[in-house]
Amino acid sequence: MRKHLPTLLAAGLAAAAFTTSTQALAYGAGDFFTRLGVAKVAPKSGNGNLDTALGNLAVDVQDDTNFAFTLGYRFHDNVGVELLAALPFEHDINLNGQNLASTKHLPPTLTVQYYPLGGTAALVQPYVGVGVNYTRFSSEKLDIDGIDLDLSSSWGAAGQVGVDVLIDDNWALNAAAWYIDIDTDASLNGTEVGTVKIDPWVIMGGISYRF
Repeated sequence: MRKHLPTLLAAGLAAAAFTTSTQALAYGAGDFFTRLGVAKVAPKSGNGNLDTALGNLAVDVQDDTNFAFTLGYRFHDNVGVELLAALPFEHDINLNGQNLASTKHLPPTLTVQYYPLGGTAALVQPYVGVGVNYTRFSSEKLDIDGIDLDLSSSWGAAGQVGVDVLIDDNWALNAAAWYIDIDTDASLNGTEVGTVKIDPWVIMGGISYRF
């Protein structure tokens, strides 16, 4: 028995180390985290029509890509909250097929998330979320002399899917997508001319860090 003690001790230490490692990797209650990456905002095709003195204008809002980040907290092994923020996105706007307008916007989005494998040592941690978005438009431009374009701020629902692939105790690779309901009322020289339905997919890839 004595000659087997070193082997048993080594095996015990290895098992303890493995258990400690898997417990440390387990995502769960009390974790703060941030996710950093590049996000693409891809509005749906066909964003409405504007009834103007220039005639009926079909609106087509173009894609844009920029840096984005999130901050979140897990208050339960399976449930958390996350806030999406980003540098301003700038979109060209085609009117009747011509690139005549543009706007910038910020799309902060707060979601409540569910992690089906939260609290476990699974290296792949998928999640889904639902929440609310607030979008503020700024720097609207219209390449028609004497006419000012204004886009109202928007409140809308948001849905989210994502996944973390754990690298170590703190770092993970992340991919996520949000579908956001964004509708804005458009005005020309103060006169409302229609609603622009943007309703984009926001696709983000990057890294995640928990602390």
